[in-house]
Amino acid sequence: MNASILIYREQDFAGVRTLWHEAFPGDPPWNSAEEAIPAKRAFQPDLFLVAVDDDKVIGTIMAGYDGHRGWLYSVAVSKSCRRRGIGSALVREAEIRLRALGCSKINLQIRSSNAHVQAFYDRLGYATEDRVCMGKRLAG
Repeated sequence: MNASILIYREQDFAGVRTLWHEAFPGDPPWNSAEEAIPAKRAFQPDLFLVAVDDDKVIGTIMAGYDGHRGWLYSVAVSKSCRRRGIGSALVREAEIRLRALGCSKINLQIRSSNAHVQAFYDRLGYATEDRVCMGKRLAG
């Protein structure tokens, strides 16, 4: 892997938006770069990382820690750069940063239909847990 892993910078916005359109087609508007990036930059901005190769954003990961559990979000690697260790490097760096904050367990969510992504996380030591995921979108 020749990419550098950096904390997100404003100059990365267009590259992140393009990558997320490729990696997460059909995502709802609240997951768009225009919505998610300002929210993340307002809270734990050091946990929003990008993989950059020759000034081009080729990967992203957002992490969060609430004092009890860590979470991983928006893990994406450009299709043309997959299978080069970039996603693994992003996850490892997020794990290091979460551990430094005192985090002892990380959760993540993937779509149940995405066996390829589940296999990726299996290789990184993550396991499917017997849980029911519930959510509620708050108005406003």
